[in-house]
Amino acid sequence: MPAGRPGPAAQSARRPPPPPLPLLLLCVLGAPRAGSGADTAVISPQDPTLLIGSSLQATCSVHGDTPGATAEGLYWTLNGRRLPPELSRMLNASTMALALANLNGSRQQSGDNLVCHARDGSILAGSCLYVGLPPEKPFNISCWSRNMKDLTCRWTPGAHGETFLHTNYSLKYKLRWYGQDNTCEEYHTVGPHSCHIPKDLALFTPYEIWVEATNRLGSARSDVLTLDILDVVTTDPPPDVHVSRVGGLEDQLSVRWVSPPALKDFLFQAKYQIRYRVEDSVDWKVVDDVSNQTSCRLAGLKPGTVYFVQVRCNPFGIYGSKKAGIWSEWSHPTAASTPRSERPGPGGGACEPRGGEPSSGPVRRELKQFLGWLKKHAYCSNLSFRLYDQWRAWMQKSHKTRNQDEGILSSGRRGTARGKGKPRWVGRPGVKSPPGGHRPWALHPQP
Repeated sequence: MPAGRPGPAAQSARRPPPPPLPLLLLCVLGAPRAGSGADTAVISPQDPTLLIGSSLQATCSVHGDTPGATAEGLYWTLNGRRLPPELSRMLNASTMALALANLNGSRQQSGDNLVCHARDGSILAGSCLYVGLPPEKPFNISCWSRNMKDLTCRWTPGAHGETFLHTNYSLKYKLRWYGQDNTCEEYHTVGPHSCHIPKDLALFTPYEIWVEATNRLGSARSDVLTLDILDVVTTDPPPDVHVSRVGGLEDQLSVRWVSPPALKDFLFQAKYQIRYRVEDSVDWKVVDDVSNQTSCRLAGLKPGTVYFVQVRCNPFGIYGSKKAGIWSEWSHPTAASTPRSERPGPGGGACEPRGGEPSSGPVRRELKQFLGWLKKHAYCSNLSFRLYDQWRAWMQKSHKTRNQDEGILSSGRRGTARGKGKPRWVGRPGVKSPPGGHRPWALHPQP
């Protein structure tokens, strides 16, 4: 919008509802010169282009050979709205002048309709009035390729594209050291300011890419973006994301997914990220240490809680390139809940890669404790995560029993005295043995 106070003509053009359809089409189909099809009058200047805030001096001249046609009784409309009579004056018997000051931007990009009418309301002549701004320099160009044969780019128009005039954007590209300029042809593929180059692109050679903006008041060119297609490869989000419980473990969820199809067609791998949130929160927590696996466990979660999980992919190692590609979009959220428990969970979260060493501190310490227990009781065969899961599930189920045993220990001082201060190892009554046939052991006073 222009600085300063708008003139009466601009104010009156801003308030009314849209004009009837025939008037809206005037500047699209060409301004009429006469209602009957004959040229009985002419507006000058014809179809002017002006900067916002400019003034306009226009005239409507009636042909002298038109019977009964004089300037007396003529009036003006702008976009179907009759302009105040004090804005116009008669120059002579056949010419009516109009003065507009401090013009606002055009209400329609095809031009505003300035029309000269006879006394009876018929249209004598019309003109398209273009008021706006020249384009500013486009910026923020970003490009990506999904198959190393195509390229999609998008950009941000200068001043958010608010020129009030039709502005044309052209994406240009060429090989950096040789070749001619090429123009992208498939626009608006991923938004209003985007273009897709479907084929005929070279690998291992950088491209120069830029955007040119033009309208009736001028042109502008963006900075040149230089890129190699191998450095901007991306994929679709990983499909078939599944989230499930890990047996009876109350603080873990298992996440599995399938590699994007594009990874099977080309010589590159991928690394993944996982993010998750609880049902009643909008804050996502991101797990970065997933590497190139297609499954992992989220550990340290809250029991009895619904979690939403998403996965995304970043290709790397493309034809031996050391640069990573571009992260894909996140997959659709997948929900699952952890089992309920009376014991509150730590509320943390970490990815425990399936088949590998747990990555979170608490889980690593717990696994170390588990392996120490196995060694102490000579239970060394068939070590696996399945056995670990069964042990943790048993530990959680026996939590309440352990608390009861601690109460017996604190109240059994006399029994310890009879044993000369040397307690003995006995099994806990009512507690089942862990996997493998070994019974859990707890320190109890000797009766």
